[in-house]
Amino acid sequence: MYSSVDVIWTLIGAALVFFMQAGFALCEAGMTRAKNTGNIIMKNLMDFSIGTPAYWLVGFGIMFGGSGALIGGFDPFIRGDYDFGSLPVLCYVIFQTVFCATAATIVSGSMAERTNFKAYCLYSAMISLFVYPVSGHWIWGGGWLSSLGFHDFAGSTAVHMVGGTAACVGASILGPRIGKYDKNGKVHAIPGHNLTAAALGVFILWFCWFGFNGASTVAMSTDADMLSASRIFMNTNMSAAVATCVVMVFTWLRYKKPDVSMSLNGALAGLVAITAGCDLVTTTGAFIIGVCAGFAVVLSVEFFDKIKIDDPVGAISVHGVCGAMGTILTGLFAEADGSGLFYGGGFHFLGVQILGVVSVIAWVAITMFIIFKVIDKLVGLRVPAQVEIEGLDYHEHGLVSAYSGFNITDLSTSMEVNSNTDLGEDDYEKASEAQKNASVKVVRTENTELATGMYKVTIVAKPSRYDKLKNALNELGVTGMTVTQVMGCGIQKGAGERYRGVEVDVNVLPKIKIEVIVGNISVDKVIETAKKALYTGHIGDGKIFVYAVQKVIKVRTGEENFAALNDVE
Repeated sequence: MYSSVDVIWTLIGAALVFFMQAGFALCEAGMTRAKNTGNIIMKNLMDFSIGTPAYWLVGFGIMFGGSGALIGGFDPFIRGDYDFGSLPVLCYVIFQTVFCATAATIVSGSMAERTNFKAYCLYSAMISLFVYPVSGHWIWGGGWLSSLGFHDFAGSTAVHMVGGTAACVGASILGPRIGKYDKNGKVHAIPGHNLTAAALGVFILWFCWFGFNGASTVAMSTDADMLSASRIFMNTNMSAAVATCVVMVFTWLRYKKPDVSMSLNGALAGLVAITAGCDLVTTTGAFIIGVCAGFAVVLSVEFFDKIKIDDPVGAISVHGVCGAMGTILTGLFAEADGSGLFYGGGFHFLGVQILGVVSVIAWVAITMFIIFKVIDKLVGLRVPAQVEIEGLDYHEHGLVSAYSGFNITDLSTSMEVNSNTDLGEDDYEKASEAQKNASVKVVRTENTELATGMYKVTIVAKPSRYDKLKNALNELGVTGMTVTQVMGCGIQKGAGERYRGVEVDVNVLPKIKIEVIVGNISVDKVIETAKKALYTGHIGDGKIFVYAVQKVIKVRTGEENFAALNDVE
């Protein structure tokens, strides 16, 4: 007899787990560069779209089509006779399908910004057809780990560590992104382009995790089911919240400021770590697991940076490291059945948990290494350097920009900085003592052949000083000006900042460029007025450039020079 309550509960859970694809897409897109946004979205879309038929054709049978120790069976199109209790077969199939897609999509973030799209599609098919189902059978399909008593309630190992291990293998074979490390091995930060999208992705994932963990009871018709689901919800939320707090405080102490992107990873780390034992641990156990996950994800991100495995979004650390850690910690904190070491269960259960983690890592690492190497030989795993530099959106998908109508460009790697912005130090030494003491530097370029008495004054400054500067120039009598929003930095190369614990080498900052042509007003008065309006005494106050103007023509009237500058009719 089917249970309507159980079926509804499980199908709602399946829908929530499916919606995690949106969370992963936003999180990964936000933590990578704008020129690869379309590629990230496409990979997350295809993980689910390729994984669904692949799992239906082969994967589900391998996972649940028999009771063999190593493999289930071969049941194309799921035609066998299955008994999933109060659930129809297809209800259970769709619930397991979304879990399979989750494991597959974890890899897209770690291999972001340099992977051949054809190669990625082949990988996505293979993990859903074979790799994930085999280890899934060991754990959830009645395989050898299940018979030993291995416990992974909702997939810290079966889903997340499988994806994290595959991500580590793929990223190590691919090699780091261009510019990630210099020739001396120093790590260079490559900031993501949209933390707002990344944050929204994390909030979506956190929300959907209640379905990921909670609905893994696949039942809600008895008091015991309701008590179990309540415990799971509470533990899931506690671990995520505590891990986020730990990462915030830890990075605050370690990097002098709380790191935003790392804190977002902290929330995911806590969610991943609690997934294995959310049904067995107490709220206190969930708290401790969250604390451990918070420290682990920060140290793990730093570790993989040091060994030159470039993971743009931290997927290896979040899903691989914290998935393994959470599974092992279940062996310590499992209270509901008394199997945890700290609750009198002895070392046997802990040993089984460790054995399971090591075995699944070995299985995934070996098979994925072979698969990635074969794919590399067939179609090439990595895109050419020029494609990587210009962006996968354009070359892989014919997409000029994922942000049509907006100019979002990674200036730190694609813009050739104009050296003229830092010229003038020699001239500045010759300037007056008052000018030398001011933070605003003055550069004059004069040519006696062009001495017309008209000057172009270009002022580059902070956007926050625009209103004060505009009002001061207006009071002086300067009414005509051209204002442009630009990006740039001086010799200080922007303010010293860190991204995921790595110092940002060159940080071009938002600036405004104001250009005025003066003739009837003293250029020195314009300079002094601008200096007073812009001066704060801090780095980044701006620069003023003065150029001689040879000729000015008013298009409407044909007037020239001083007459063209005079707006009075």
